[in-house]
Amino acid sequence: MSNTTSPKLIVGRDGSELAEVASAIGSDVDVMKDIIAIATDSFCSGSASTFGRVKVGILGGTGPQGRGLARRFAGAGHHVVIGSRSAERAERIAAEYAEIEGSGRIAGGSNSDAAASELVIVTVPYDGHAELLASLAAELAGKIVVDCVNPLGFDKQGPYPLRITAGSAAQEAQQLLPDSTVIAAFHHVSAVLLDDPDVDHFDDAVLVLGEDRDAVAVVCELATAIPGARGIYAGRLRNAGQIEALAANLIAINRRYKTHAGVVITGVS
Repeated sequence: MSNTTSPKLIVGRDGSELAEVASAIGSDVDVMKDIIAIATDSFCSGSASTFGRVKVGILGGTGPQGRGLARRFAGAGHHVVIGSRSAERAERIAAEYAEIEGSGRIAGGSNSDAAASELVIVTVPYDGHAELLASLAAELAGKIVVDCVNPLGFDKQGPYPLRITAGSAAQEAQQLLPDSTVIAAFHHVSAVLLDDPDVDHFDDAVLVLGEDRDAVAVVCELATAIPGARGIYAGRLRNAGQIEALAANLIAINRRYKTHAGVVITGVS
């Protein structure tokens, strides 16, 4: 078994910096204190998961990111439903993962089948994002929906972020799913490494954004299904645009250095 040794993008910010901002803005000190509490709270410290096993549905789960996440979630004991426009394809791929030692059960089906899960992750290409979510709004009502879609374009100069009217794919998802709690996460963990059974440790931070503190906590906990990874609260959903866009930079790094780069956050214990 091997550890990942890919170069990481290092981003540093600690509580004292936030405290200085809080002091400077006067009447909004209490708001900043709440932000500091969320950013440093133990539920996003990367500790071992304690919220138990859940049934996770993955929309567009037959793609690289969906398959990689399915492998890791199942390996941590969660029941995973891989969804696809082609239920037959999803069932075939699920069968390939069924022999993961110590894993939870993996099933395949339609995207509607996946949407029936307790927690749902969106990994579809952006060009099918809005149509799919709008069609599943009723099935996803009352649930945590984790959007990890990176809206990117590609041309002769390489990858670039698309301009999204709502601000980001995650914000678009929340507009389309008013009765769901949308969280943005899992944008930067390499699909190649996630789906490599020989990789048994990740240094990555999973940046988690959202409006609901309890839902953020659940997704931070879910991130620990990826061995060595940790969930880090990274702001409200309005900040998801730059998180999604960062994927273009990581792809450029990967192409230049022939690697699978990820993100590490310093200064958060």
